[in-house]
Amino acid sequence: MQYGIAMSASPSPADSTHQSESRRFATGRQFELRRGDALAVVTELAAGLRLYSRGGVQLTESYGDDEISPGATGITLAPWANRVEDGIWYLEGKKQQLDITEASRNNASHGLLRNTGYVLVDESEFSVTLEATVFPQHGYPFLVRHLVRYELDQSGDLRVSQTLINDSQSTAPFVLGAHPYLRVGDVAPEDLVLTVHAGTRLVADERLIPRSTAPADGQYDFSGGSVVGSLLVDVALTDLTYDGGIARHTLTAPDGRSVSLEQDESCRYVHVFVTDTFPGRSKAVAIEPMTGPANAFNSGDGLRWLAPGEAFTMRWGIAASL
Repeated sequence: MQYGIAMSASPSPADSTHQSESRRFATGRQFELRRGDALAVVTELAAGLRLYSRGGVQLTESYGDDEISPGATGITLAPWANRVEDGIWYLEGKKQQLDITEASRNNASHGLLRNTGYVLVDESEFSVTLEATVFPQHGYPFLVRHLVRYELDQSGDLRVSQTLINDSQSTAPFVLGAHPYLRVGDVAPEDLVLTVHAGTRLVADERLIPRSTAPADGQYDFSGGSVVGSLLVDVALTDLTYDGGIARHTLTAPDGRSVSLEQDESCRYVHVFVTDTFPGRSKAVAIEPMTGPANAFNSGDGLRWLAPGEAFTMRWGIAASL
């Protein structure tokens, strides 16, 4: 099985967890889950989703053995998602300075675990649970743990839960998120139709920091389905439509096949990123579930506070109709 289909000439990953343990990958140990015709590959680095496929149809973007995830492909995000402006926020009036990890925009980006190897907590034929710790540090003086569980359910759909546990003696702020890119096999990305039901978009400046809100209309109205075509967008949406407690955002191919990102009501935001800079692809579509938007540590939008000893879980997943 070659994970990086149509993406690069990188060597193909191993076909079993046993083999992956005997090899070295840029993203660490590879955890393979198989159920029926479904395959998911999870990485030690950032508890990332490297691949999800059904019946040999690739449903997420992937990458080679010697690469880390381009464009944050599939990584999980804690204790914040997206960006913190200038890496600065205030805790009880005291300035907190995070490391700047997006130098081009002078922001702290994608949390504190993007470059962290997670520890295996539990593994079965159909599921894996990984854990990493955020230690107290400049800009984030809290001790928290992030547990990520991937599972293939009986239908072969992928279910993911991300849990943050506060081991500190004080209340800790957080936003959780994930960064999967979806696709439908070898269908040209431009031919896919993107559907997202949202009432409001966050209006961001040139540094992608939200400054206001507006109706999700015009080019940002994906409720009736928008052909990816020449679309280039990088926008957070909220006021999502939930059906049975689940919001679904879908990419549909001309032949009717589709893949959907699903998120529960703990995730009130979704970030849609359509780019033409993904390696080896003319376009790539990220649909990112988030409990809060960019700069939540300053705006307070979607920001949650976790009391000592408490835990919070967000749930999302990927389903396909093939």
